[in-house]
Amino acid sequence: MAIARPTPLDELRLLVVVDNQTDTLSSVDEGVPQVPEGTLLAMRLPTVREHQGQPCKTVFDHLCCACHGFSALVTGRRGGEEHTLLFDVGPFPDVWLGNAAKLGLDLARIEGVFLSHWHYDHSGALPEVVAAIAQARAPAGLPAPWVDLHPDRPDQRGIQQPSGILILLPPEPRFEAIEAAGGRVVKHGEAHGLCGGFFLGSGQIERVTAYETGLVGHHSLRGERLEPDPLILDERFVAAEVRGRGVSVLSACSHAGVVNACLAAQRVFPDAPIDVVLGGYHLSGKAMEARIASTVRDLQDRIRPKVVAPGHCTGWRARAALTAVFAPGRYGPSVVGSLYHLKPPTA
Repeated sequence: MAIARPTPLDELRLLVVVDNQTDTLSSVDEGVPQVPEGTLLAMRLPTVREHQGQPCKTVFDHLCCACHGFSALVTGRRGGEEHTLLFDVGPFPDVWLGNAAKLGLDLARIEGVFLSHWHYDHSGALPEVVAAIAQARAPAGLPAPWVDLHPDRPDQRGIQQPSGILILLPPEPRFEAIEAAGGRVVKHGEAHGLCGGFFLGSGQIERVTAYETGLVGHHSLRGERLEPDPLILDERFVAAEVRGRGVSVLSACSHAGVVNACLAAQRVFPDAPIDVVLGGYHLSGKAMEARIASTVRDLQDRIRPKVVAPGHCTGWRARAALTAVFAPGRYGPSVVGSLYHLKPPTA
């Protein structure tokens, strides 16, 4: 299905609300448009005292908590118009709500939630987070948040281990529970525009590479039927273009393959370079780690992103391989509380 290409933005901000790792100490390479959590807090928090004329601020008790999951706040600006959506919510409502409070998020500005795929570490907090957003928007006279979901919802999912044991994730939130929380559920299996065409929400991601063949051992439960489901065809990404910089891709788990996700984005934005590739690259686990070399090679030679920002389920072996190729200067790993601030290059 043809999809209208979103018009380039004048500014894009990608704020990591939930991720597996926290890191407030590592430096950021010159040229990587990433602002560390500590810097953001120091800019926002009040001065508690002065020492020799210099402000002193307490930051540590405002640091976000890391957990196994992913969520990012996506804000775009074009001229004087601005739109914000939430990409995934992570597994635990207390983690998301706690991090949102520490980051000082204005929940009323969140127009909707886009779920990348039905996996509890991305969807589990949906009812509670949607309720919090709805409750923040109502007093301001703003409409209920939309919740963009793939219509093919499994009841539960898990991964079969080499031992034969199937490790199940908790059951997926139900459509009815999300609506009862105050969300307006919209279901999309095809690519479509988001927030008045500011962002692109993908449909099913075409499998192009020979090695990105799904999640080994993955199963889905629908009713009483538990079946192998390595491809996870409900997975989707969000993309947005910044004028003069290129297209950023948010691929929360990359079960379709992070290279396939980037290739799909390139088909919508054929003349724009890939900018930041943020999210989980899912190259962890013995079976998946066999794909690391091919993935890094294609990212380097075929996709050529300006910045790789691996997080969540990427795994330390893949991070090390990506670091060897893209650092310094093009490696800015996703950690909770950090911000990617993308603007057109200055002359």
